[in-house]
Amino acid sequence: MSLPEIVSREQWRAAREELRRREEAVRRAREDLGAERRRLPMVEVDPGYLFEGGDGKATLLDLFEGRSQLVVHHFMFAPDWETGCPCCAAFLDQVGHLAHLRARDTSFAAVSRAPFTRILPFKARMGWAVPWYSASPGDFNDDFEATVRDGGEPVERPGLSCFLRDGERVFHTYSVYDADLDELATTAALLDLTALGRRPAGSEGLRLHDEYDY
Repeated sequence: MSLPEIVSREQWRAAREELRRREEAVRRAREDLGAERRRLPMVEVDPGYLFEGGDGKATLLDLFEGRSQLVVHHFMFAPDWETGCPCCAAFLDQVGHLAHLRARDTSFAAVSRAPFTRILPFKARMGWAVPWYSASPGDFNDDFEATVRDGGEPVERPGLSCFLRDGERVFHTYSVYDADLDELATTAALLDLTALGRRPAGSEGLRLHDEYDY
């Protein structure tokens, strides 16, 4: 592995300033893309998709836990697998404390096709407290393209899907899959995928996670 060139402090500052200008352009482009994402149309979906979780049966509407938005992590864990996908596990390891999402009226849950009896011990092994549900044997994963059929055989696919609730009605607003999940595990990145975005903007309103009132 080759190391960076050794230069003087003045040369480093000049190179850093040039890079900063490029980083600023990327940041502005990312903000523009986020605004475009929030302008995407949405499609109404069945709020009655059934799942199984720690408290038994739950509908898609239940997964909102009364909040306006829901981000679902399509965690690859097929019904016949002994453990979940290592890449999905690494992603979930990076998801921050859910209090920051919940304070912004957004819930988060992992969903897999594995039966809950397999999800539960794996979740305990990993030490996760995040809500996690089994979508089996329903069509949720197929309908949101987290399971695709390759010659008839189901193939699991990692992804994130965002939903918005208006009373009892549920709408699908956004999905992203595969390598595009890279760098999306932070609170800010997850909120940027949703229809309502960061509310309030930026770091405004951030608190210690045990100080939120939501």
